[in-house]
Amino acid sequence: MSEKVVLAYSGGLDTTALIPWLKENFNYEVICCCVNCGQGAELDGLDERAKLSGASKLYIEDIVDEFCDEYIMPCVQAGAVYEHKYLLGTSMARPVIAKRLVDIARKEGASAICHGATGKGNDQIRFELAIKALAPDLKIIAPWRMTDVWTMQSREDEIEFCKQHGIDLPFDASHSYSRDRNLWHISHEGLELENPANEPNYEDLLVLGVTPENAPDQGEYVTMTFEAGVPKTLNGKAMKVSEIITELNALGGKHGIGIVDIVENRVVGMKSRGVYETPGGTILMEAHDQLEELTLDRETMETKKKLGSQFAQVVYEGKWFTPLREAIQAFVESTQKYVTGEVKFKLYKGNIIKAGTTSPYSLYNESLASFTTGDMYDHHDASGFITLFGLPLKVRALKLAEAKENNQAK
Repeated sequence: MSEKVVLAYSGGLDTTALIPWLKENFNYEVICCCVNCGQGAELDGLDERAKLSGASKLYIEDIVDEFCDEYIMPCVQAGAVYEHKYLLGTSMARPVIAKRLVDIARKEGASAICHGATGKGNDQIRFELAIKALAPDLKIIAPWRMTDVWTMQSREDEIEFCKQHGIDLPFDASHSYSRDRNLWHISHEGLELENPANEPNYEDLLVLGVTPENAPDQGEYVTMTFEAGVPKTLNGKAMKVSEIITELNALGGKHGIGIVDIVENRVVGMKSRGVYETPGGTILMEAHDQLEELTLDRETMETKKKLGSQFAQVVYEGKWFTPLREAIQAFVESTQKYVTGEVKFKLYKGNIIKAGTTSPYSLYNESLASFTTGDMYDHHDASGFITLFGLPLKVRALKLAEAKENNQAK
């Protein structure tokens, strides 16, 4: 009886070719698992394609709400942005996908998990660290690193391999952007983007929206409410997080929000250039940030920004199932208790423009902040504060002057 392997299956050419390859080279029974994180139409026709390619079974696992509630929202609340620009769309999805692959492997009694990530990218690290953390006994098969067995080097090679195994699929050899899509974002790599000197061909590239130049000339107001750091309503309508992100994607795409062109530092040591579309995510993170401006004190905000940056790196490096991620998330969750209120903003040609923020826990005091004298603030108190706050600077200046005077006297 053949051992079973669970294949992370997207339905694309790479993972389709892997099915007969795994059977031929390892005599595995191949069980495909497609994890739905919000890929949309990409899931159409997968069952027939997997069976046609030789898989014994296909699981299509819908984890959209789990992805949004347990992976996206911790990153939003942490303000996790990698290298100031990347909102971690692919990074956040990999651990939840790996978790479901492990679940299916346990259910089926499989001895291995196979993924189609390349040997140059970050995804191999993310998948494999998660699998090692959750199921250290399972074997991991990474064909793109097995160059003695995996000899296919191009789409033409893969198409020919499939044909030789009686699989005639609707793929052609034309090269297009390498894309990864889920509910949070879509990424684009390849073609003209491989040279940072080239401007992206946005007319062909964009999927979720338009450029700011092609956005409507009229702005659009949006209102959101949050409770303890979690979005609850959009334009007055109560929705779950996944529904809010879906609607924000449509609004943000319409107005050219969330298009990022970045050269980032991969974990494996090289730089890579990509364009990310994250329309809804960009709006959600900005709305959350606006509310935190009112409700978090200065020192908590400063500490949270530092840990948010570290959280982003932890997630980017595939270290979701680690004590460090849990510890930082615990801190972040403690800061969200009073992040409650309403945020209003206007979307206009790639911009998110503030239009008013309110919270029952706002730390903003109009009497203190105004230029008029209030009962809680005595201007004279500032003199003593500045004297003490600036004392180290004054002492240093006096000592430097004294040292200079002594040197001149010699």
